[in-house]
Parts: sequence; structure tokens; C-alpha cells
Amino acid sequence: MPKVGMEPVRRKALVDATLRAVGDHGSLTVTMSEIARHAGVSAALAHHYFGSKEQLVIETIRSLLRQLRADAVAALKAAATPRERLSAVIRVNFQAHQFAPETVAAWLAFYSEAQRSEEVRRLLVVYARRLNSNLLASLKQLCPATTASDIADGAAAMIDGLYLRQGLKSAPVSIESSIALTEGYVNAQLQAFGGKPA
Repeated sequence: MPKVGMEPVRRKALVDATLRAVGDHGSLTVTMSEIARHAGVSAALAHHYFGSKEQLVIETIRSLLRQLRADAVAALKAAATPRERLSAVIRVNFQAHQFAPETVAAWLAFYSEAQRSEEVRRLLVVYARRLNSNLLASLKQLCPATTASDIADGAAAMIDGLYLRQGLKSAPVSIESSIALTEGYVNAQLQAFGGKPA
């Protein structure tokens, strides 16, 4: 008989194991048995909690998105000005746990899966819209709306591009460099349009 209260612990262990296994493989070719082994549980238990590997992958993406959202909310609350909030959004996307090699590899695998899975695609669209919205909210207070939209699109593309670069293990980019590159882009754009850089 399963121990009472173990389900949340085991579900989290399976989500964490999925992130590690997918990150290690660089694709979703891992099996439910491999993921379960990483989590220290049986494949039958993994199927019991999630039903299928696809459902476990979807829950793993949701878990990453929940963590990213919680981190963004906390960072935005701590920022006093629109420019500080903009920097907080940039920094949150390059935090160590989000920018770790296995997490980056998993994100890239999820983007690949989005070509086949409507549910995965929908979750990644949610992420993209949330990132754009967070950038835009601060930028609109620093420059005209049209300019803000252009800068937000460019900054989001830069963040995603730096994740792609990080995925190329032969050309990794440090967290500090990634933040500096993105901040430099935002500052240059704000200056070009007469906005307020840092």
C-alpha cells in the first residue's frame, strides 16, 4: 500500500527526472522506464501518476513555466522603476536553474516536440506571450507603444536566441554575458528612440 502523502513527492521526482533525462538525451527519445529509473520509482508507478510519457512531458513543461512565473512575480515585486522591472524580467530568464545545460537542452527538445504536439505548442505559446507581456509592460512606460512593441519583440528573440546558443555546447554563453548582451540591446534601442536607458 502506498504511503499517504507520497504522491506529490513522487510526482515532483518524476517531473525532475524527466527534465534531467530529456536534457541528458537532448530529445524526447527517453522512455518512461528510463525516466522512472532516474526518479527511483517503477515504470508502473510513473504510468499510474501520469498515464503516458506525453502527459509527463506536458507536466514537466508546466512545472518549468510555473517556476518561471513565480520567479518573475517575485523579481517584479522587488523592482521599483519600469527600467528595474525590465531588467528583472531579463535576469529571471537567465537564472542558473533555467539556464543550466540540461534545462536548456530540455527546452530545445520541447520546442522540437511542439511541431508534433498541439498541447506542447500551446504551452510554449503561453510562455512566449507571457515573456512579451512582461517586457512590454515596462517598455511602454519608457517609450512610445509602437517602439515598445518592437523592442520587446527584439529582446524576446534575443533571449530565445541565447538559449539556442547555449544549446550548442561548443559555444556556450555565460549567464552574465547573456544578461549583458540583452541589456545592451535594450539600452541601445531605448537610446535610439529617445527612451530611457539604464
